[in-house]
Amino acid sequence: MIRVVLSQACRIVPVALLAAGVFTCAPAFAQVAKKGPAVTAGDTGKEDQPAAGTQSATPAEKGGQADGPSGGLGVLDRMGAELPDLPAEKPFTGKVDEAYGAFQRGRYLTAMELALPRAQLGDPAAQTLVAEILDRGLGVKRNRDQAMFWYEQAANGGDPTGMFKYAVLLMERSRSKEDRKKADELMKKAADLGNASAQFNYAQVLVADSPGEKGLREAMPYYEKSAEQGIADAQYALSQIYISLKDLPEEKTRRAREWLLRAARAGYDTAQLDLGMWLVNGTAGERDYEAGFNWLKRAAEGGNAVAQSKLAQLYIHAIGTKSDPVEAAKWFVLARRAGLSDPSLEDFYLGLDESQQKAAITAANKFRTGS
Repeated sequence: MIRVVLSQACRIVPVALLAAGVFTCAPAFAQVAKKGPAVTAGDTGKEDQPAAGTQSATPAEKGGQADGPSGGLGVLDRMGAELPDLPAEKPFTGKVDEAYGAFQRGRYLTAMELALPRAQLGDPAAQTLVAEILDRGLGVKRNRDQAMFWYEQAANGGDPTGMFKYAVLLMERSRSKEDRKKADELMKKAADLGNASAQFNYAQVLVADSPGEKGLREAMPYYEKSAEQGIADAQYALSQIYISLKDLPEEKTRRAREWLLRAARAGYDTAQLDLGMWLVNGTAGERDYEAGFNWLKRAAEGGNAVAQSKLAQLYIHAIGTKSDPVEAAKWFVLARRAGLSDPSLEDFYLGLDESQQKAAITAANKFRTGS
């Protein structure tokens, strides 16, 4: 089962697809006012409140933290060398969208006051912005019926984001064949106009409609376009397609691990899990036990139960790390509490002495509480 990529407030629309894993959601609303040993897998906002968001740091390939700028003096400064002049700043000649700017700063009522008159005059981008504010209840009472109306107007006016969001709502709120057909058509149109989330989701539609290799091959160009635009779900899907489909050009197959790495760096825990296993097993590239351990640990610390179970195995067998039975038992306990049982790990845990079991439970409790 993999999922439709929606905005943060949208529900998930499941589509039966690749057996490879579960795809998480990624934000879809963007600038709407502008056009080793084998390890096997066993409601409202407030005016002037800043918009929520996260900024991901890019980790090193081995799963460590990113090295950010240190600030202070650089090498040339310390050497007394004259620094080159900065390139001349190019003046912005485009039209400033004050409504969208207000939305970005979390001034949702201001954004609505600026966008609504434009929307009523037929501006598709403003219509999408109004719909988004209503859909998410940002500074106003949430009203999905009105949001759907404005998304439809934006879609009819040719705004790709409006098309995408209206298609999603049609998929959510209607079971008629006519609405499903209309949703698919809008999703494809938005995808062909370059909307990254629509590209990913239209690929999902193609795979759902044609299960197996045929659907994957038809969907692959849309996954590729979406992945290039940074949708982690598409990057993960592409890694699985590139590694599983036969007779693909070599330049594609050798990029399978690269796409998986990009998805993992974006914080996608399933990609982090798979990347760790690929590195340990030597899948689609050389083995790197330490890097594999680090990625599995990162996914495990994020709450992925499968990664927790696999990490326990690595601690037991000293793969990419030193052997640590208490740490192994800790991760086993956490995975078991999440509902994932592994008979071999159960046997390992029962073989520990009472003091080790107690230490593992204490460590698991501390991890769960963040203490």
